[in-house]
Amino acid sequence: MSDHGQSHVVPVVIVGAGPTGLTAATLLAQYGVTCLVLERWESIYPQPRAVHLDDEIHRILARLGLGEEFAAISRPACGLRLLDRNLRVLAEFRRGTAIGRNGHPEANMFDQPDLEALLRANLSRHPVIALRGDAEVTALRQVGPGPVRVDFTDRSTGERHSVHAVYVLGCDGANSLTRASMAVTMRDLRFAQRWLVVDVATDADLAVWEGVHQVCDPRRAATYMRVGHPRHRWEFRLRHGESAAVYQAMDRLHPLLAPWTGDVPVEELRLLRVAEYTFRAQVADSWRDRRIFLLGDAAHLTPPFIGQGMGAGLRDAANLAWKLAGVLNGSLPDHVLDTYETERKPHVRTLIRMAKLVGTAMTQGGELGDLLRAVLAPLLPRLPGLKRRILSSQTPALRRSALVMRPRLRRSLAGRLCPNPIIDGGRRFDEVAAGRFAVVSSIGVTAAQRAQVERRGGVLLVAGPGGELHRWLRRGNATAAVVRPDGTVLRAGRDLPALCAGLPRFTAAAVQTP
Repeated sequence: MSDHGQSHVVPVVIVGAGPTGLTAATLLAQYGVTCLVLERWESIYPQPRAVHLDDEIHRILARLGLGEEFAAISRPACGLRLLDRNLRVLAEFRRGTAIGRNGHPEANMFDQPDLEALLRANLSRHPVIALRGDAEVTALRQVGPGPVRVDFTDRSTGERHSVHAVYVLGCDGANSLTRASMAVTMRDLRFAQRWLVVDVATDADLAVWEGVHQVCDPRRAATYMRVGHPRHRWEFRLRHGESAAVYQAMDRLHPLLAPWTGDVPVEELRLLRVAEYTFRAQVADSWRDRRIFLLGDAAHLTPPFIGQGMGAGLRDAANLAWKLAGVLNGSLPDHVLDTYETERKPHVRTLIRMAKLVGTAMTQGGELGDLLRAVLAPLLPRLPGLKRRILSSQTPALRRSALVMRPRLRRSLAGRLCPNPIIDGGRRFDEVAAGRFAVVSSIGVTAAQRAQVERRGGVLLVAGPGGELHRWLRRGNATAAVVRPDGTVLRAGRDLPALCAGLPRFTAAAVQTP
């Protein structure tokens, strides 16, 4: 076995080059952190999987430098329709395609291989990232307080190698070897459904409303959406005894698609993929073992009914990367890494519960469920505030931690995302903050306060009257807020001097290889 030995230590090894692993690597590279990404496949996995992400995830992509590139390969979604078994509309929630509070459309449809191609091409901007394909990680070993030994095999030659890492990020999916090496189990949240996932390409106009269609039918629940020209996605719940093998040929599949494809000849429908998935709801018991962390599907599995599965992994990367960079360059203490699981685990559990609720409402209840849906669903868009809540892309606030200082007995901006408006010369908030802590104030600031913030590595921004940030602070009953590098509010209040004085020291200095 080739062994680089203790003399060659990589700051971060990332296991898996899917969207979560590539996002984590790029965010770390922006702080100068050297990363080695090990991926068992030679190149991009060609099959489409995720098809939706919200404006918060689009915002993360923009931080990677891919905002415009992603916009070019995606399309804003038009909203949601709930349908009965005969495809009659029970309720409709139309969504505009305007820019939301995060600076991007609130719902976006895309093809995952296209996104992964963007993420891989973007690596060329960061020479501190090395991506090695056909590299299957076979073992992780932690002994004492030292680096982690990562053993891997070159699948093209059979040659075995090892490397040592200060930290390892397991972004290796639902069947994670990283998780197995930590002896961590997945806690089942009691949801498992077998579904058929079908991707079809056609140049024909299906003349179908271009939002997401949810068929609420316990006999054959289904989802349809146009992903983009020329791709369409259908998902059908499989009945007992059925499998994807039955539907590999278009002549067997077409009866399921026909309610949407109508008179379009079968010859004009090109079958891209037919696959069976078991939609699960699971969360790992622990997300950290000393120097090893779990991210994405290695840490949690979310049913797809609210389109948050892949996005949860990118939120993991955005939450952890800046903390890890700060620890590696010495500006943050090691214990801040404990906030990763403290903040992300409850957040993802909440989204999983929401997905389970939607899935149950679509697929359960038999005849009585159908009756209740027929009566109640048409009322939903008329209930005050409910339509806004259903269409809102805003996710729950993060729990209290050493980096989320929320008061216990009153509401606060802490734990929530700061908006991302255009504020300075055509630049958005994230561009101005540039991966640093930011203090946002709606009251006058002194030169001494600005210097104090800058000495700690941060930036101080004044939210002028009438601007979006000014209104955001006022709604939160605050005149100032400390915003973390990931856009989350650490603390908010009306005492600007105290907020400036309590700003963590954090620098974006490049990390040298140990």
